[in-house]
Amino acid sequence: MKKVLLLMAFVFSIQTISAQLKVTFPAKDGLKVTADWYPVSSDLPVILLCHQNNSSRGEYIETALRLNKFGFNCLAVDQRVGQSTNSVANETADAAKAKNLQPIFEDAEQDIIAAVDFLFEKYKKPIIIVGSSYSASLALKIAASNNKIIAAAVFSPGEYFTDKNYIGNNIKTLMKPVFATSSKAEANAVTDLLKDVNSRLKIQYLPNSLGEHGSKVLWPSTPGNQEYWIAFMSYLDKLKKVSNQ
Repeated sequence: MKKVLLLMAFVFSIQTISAQLKVTFPAKDGLKVTADWYPVSSDLPVILLCHQNNSSRGEYIETALRLNKFGFNCLAVDQRVGQSTNSVANETADAAKAKNLQPIFEDAEQDIIAAVDFLFEKYKKPIIIVGSSYSASLALKIAASNNKIIAAAVFSPGEYFTDKNYIGNNIKTLMKPVFATSSKAEANAVTDLLKDVNSRLKIQYLPNSLGEHGSKVLWPSTPGNQEYWIAFMSYLDKLKKVSNQ
């Protein structure tokens, strides 16, 4: 009970800070990937934040700052499939458009992997990957096979791809810690997607409120965001000691 109260106090007492730095790095195919880096300390764990469709790294402006206050370095990446959010343009998607590329969701995986490599080079420690909607699905897939990922937290993952078993078939070997949540209406589909994941720590948070799609559930403007934050931070608290090893 004491821990829950402390977590609730944290949610309601965030102070605004501004620490992001815009960075770029190449994807495997050479496309320039843009991200906002929110560094705190090299001694603290690291989170990669990936956005949903029609969005950008701006999806995490408030979320990343809260995670900084909770003791996590963050990187919010623009993937080549997206547009803009919170008045932040998706510069990776713009770069893809300038090259006349017509990317699909699957193509964005290389942007996320490039971001993983950027963070690993900077911190030399495993990364917690956070995904939203289609990137939540890709986050699970990457976590299953990439040894630079220590854990995943996913918001509204699903089979959003041409192959409707694309993610399910690629996460059967996933043994790393997983936190998953969604809107209440999406919960059964998320349960089904994760049915073959045999992680020693697999948490699916079912909201009391109706919720929202993707990581928007963490936005202060989303009704019921506090309950999602408490569940998410409880999971991150369990991972902190692991990620510092």
